[in-house]
Amino acid sequence: MNLYGRVAVVTGGGRGIGRAVSLRLVALGVKVIVNYVNRPEPALETVALIEATGGVARALQFDVANSEAVHAAMQEVVTSEGRLDILVNNAGITRDGLLMKMKEDDWDAVLDTNLKGAFNCVKAVSRVMMKQRSGRIVNISSVIGYAGNAGQVNYASAKAGLIGLTKSVARELASRGITVNAVAPGYIETEMTSGLSPELTAKIMAEIPLARLGSPDDVAAAVAYLVSEEASYVTGQCLHVNGGMYM
Repeated sequence: MNLYGRVAVVTGGGRGIGRAVSLRLVALGVKVIVNYVNRPEPALETVALIEATGGVARALQFDVANSEAVHAAMQEVVTSEGRLDILVNNAGITRDGLLMKMKEDDWDAVLDTNLKGAFNCVKAVSRVMMKQRSGRIVNISSVIGYAGNAGQVNYASAKAGLIGLTKSVARELASRGITVNAVAPGYIETEMTSGLSPELTAKIMAEIPLARLGSPDDVAAAVAYLVSEEASYVTGQCLHVNGGMYM
C-alpha cells in the first residue's frame, strides 16, 4: 500500500487516533498535515515523531468548526503542496451529560466540532479533489453513533450524523473518482477513555467479545486500507473497529 507523494490532512492529528493515523500514513509515503486548534504541543510532538522516522509532516492550526478558517487552511495546503489527496476527519470533542441537564452550549459545541467540522472540511476539499479526479475522505465516527449511550446524546447524534454525511457525499463525488468512507471505533485506549473508572472499564470489557480495548493503531490500520488503492472500489461504507462490541 505505497502512497508515496500523496498529501493528507488529518484533523485533530496530534493525539490518540489522529496521531496513530498520521504515523501510519507517513509510513506509507504520505506527507501529512497535522491539524490542531488550541494546543500546538501535541501536534508538534506528532510532527517530531514523524520526522524522527524520516517522514515528512507539518502542523497547521485551524478550527474545523469555522468554515472560513477551514477554507483558508485547505487553500494554503493546496498552494504550498500542489495537491491534496486524503482527508481524515478525526477532530472531536465530548461534553457529556444527561439530556435533561445538558446545556444548549454543550450540544452546540459537540455538533459544531464533530459534525459541522467534518462538513466544513469535506466541502473545502471536494472541489480540489474533483479537479484532480481522485481523492480519499475518511470520517471517524463511533460505535456510540450506532448503539447510542446514556449521557452522550450530543456525541451520539454527531457521530450518527457522520454516517449520513459519508453516504450522501460518497454518492455525490463517486463519478469523479473520490471515495468517501467512515470508520467507527469502539472503546479505544486514548486520553478520552483513560479517565474511565475501573468499574466502568470492567463493564465495557464485558461487552466486548474480543475482551480488550482497542488501540489507536487498530483504527489507523482501517483508515490506511480505506485510503489505499486496494480500497478503490469501496465507498459509502463504515468499517467497524470495535472488537465485536456492536455487530
